Amino acid sequence: TDVLDPERLIQCPYNKHHHIRACRFPYHLVKCQKSHPEVARELAVCPFNARHLVPQAELSNHIAKCSDKGFIEQVVEMNQSSGFQREQMNAVSTWQAPPCDEDWERELSEQSNSPFVWGMTSFGINSSSIASVQKNCLPSRVRVPESLPY
Repeated sequence: TDVLDPERLIQCPYNKHHHIRACRFPYHLVKCQKSHPEVARELAVCPFNARHLVPQAELSNHIAKCSDKGFIEQVVEMNQSSGFQREQMNAVSTWQAPPCDEDWERELSEQSNSPFVWGMTSFGINSSSIASVQKNCLPSRVRVPESLPY
């Protein structure tokens, strides 16, 4: 059988009578683990593939023979041989922040001492009274709310 076939059947480690399609197996494991907590306590999870659940006494034997172990080792070897990790560690960023034209201190000193009040302009006029003077960009069927939602 093809190991990558999503329709192949896999036997559940919690209940030997359960045979689940590979594409649904992770979901079944979570559900069946909750249904069989006594069996779950006796099983250990493979460090190379969380779908591999084996009795705790057999974990070291499984780790030595696990088919996914070879894949992980290949990836580690490739990274080490290419020097990928060393390059990442020694890479120096050449990014520089763009120049900033903002001067918050100057803007703060230019503002008047009057506090900000929602719905009021700096002239003390209620913004709803001058709403008709300001151009409304909303379509005619949409209106501006008259009050805050809270």
